[in-house]
Amino acid sequence: MGIVRSRRSGARHADDGFFGPGSVTWKVWSYPTSPALGFLRAVVVEELDPFLLASVEQSGQVKARPRLRYDRTMQYFATIKFGDTASVLAAADTLMKIHARAVGTDPVTGREYDANDPASQLWIHLTAWHSILYTYEVFGPGKLTPAEEEQYWLECARAAEFQTIDPADVPRTRADVRAYFASYRPRLIASESAQSMMDFLLDADAIVLPPELPAPLRRLFTAVTRRAVIATLPRWMRRLGGTPQPGVVDALAVALTRPVIRLVAASTTLQLAVLRAASPRTVPVLEPVLRRTPSRRPGVTRPAEAYAVHGPTPREQYTALLEARARRQGPAPYPPAHREPLLDFA
Repeated sequence: MGIVRSRRSGARHADDGFFGPGSVTWKVWSYPTSPALGFLRAVVVEELDPFLLASVEQSGQVKARPRLRYDRTMQYFATIKFGDTASVLAAADTLMKIHARAVGTDPVTGREYDANDPASQLWIHLTAWHSILYTYEVFGPGKLTPAEEEQYWLECARAAEFQTIDPADVPRTRADVRAYFASYRPRLIASESAQSMMDFLLDADAIVLPPELPAPLRRLFTAVTRRAVIATLPRWMRRLGGTPQPGVVDALAVALTRPVIRLVAASTTLQLAVLRAASPRTVPVLEPVLRRTPSRRPGVTRPAEAYAVHGPTPREQYTALLEARARRQGPAPYPPAHREPLLDFA
């Protein structure tokens, strides 16, 4: 993209990126519900989309390298929300390149999938933003004020500009978000592969925890986390995913998890310790936010302003990619279960 990556002096960002310390995004996404509960809920729900599942199954990275996949995904999400301008644009460009090869035929529907397709991107985007907010409400401080929630969904639309999504397609209210999920529901498929992947992701210790932790702690973490995530899923989704759970278990899981989350939230040192263990790549991005370290150049940039200087936008890149494919010049799809080196977001 022809941009220079940001340089940091210690744990300090070059600027405030696209949201900044006054944003609701920083308030919600920096809360400790995000790295485990919010993220896990999002990826579990996403697997019910057959196109996303086909892409995940083709690459094989989730099951082959779960810790690395989690670490990199957390790094990407954190960079978009908390990174400085240059870092965000570079991460968005890298994601486009990664997804450019994630194309193929979905074995369940027989239709073509494309990880950069705007409709697929919107499903992932909204599932993540909704899950992060919902787990913040259930296990954290509770609901936002009406003004904060309105701002949250406006910022969700702003973040969509770093993908191929048309911001006009992003819902702006909770009611519109619910309507979107209701309209998307007929596309979801509870295939055997989907249920297997959801079950794998709910065994969170293999994804989040470092392998050197004692086995009893790992089993306890998964036992509680699995049930806490399922407690946030609607009943119809649990039936699709093959993850039934009684209401009394829901209540117990929430009651056990909420005080732990709030304990972690009360200590920046503890939050960073947990983050270093779970996602070391995310620490340099999130540490200045958690420590409230001001950037070297305070101020928020608008995506249109940044892309006017550093373009093209992801949507423009996608148009060019489709044109290249039409000429049979696009990048080759990933081979099944590939072990190729991964592009770095940092």
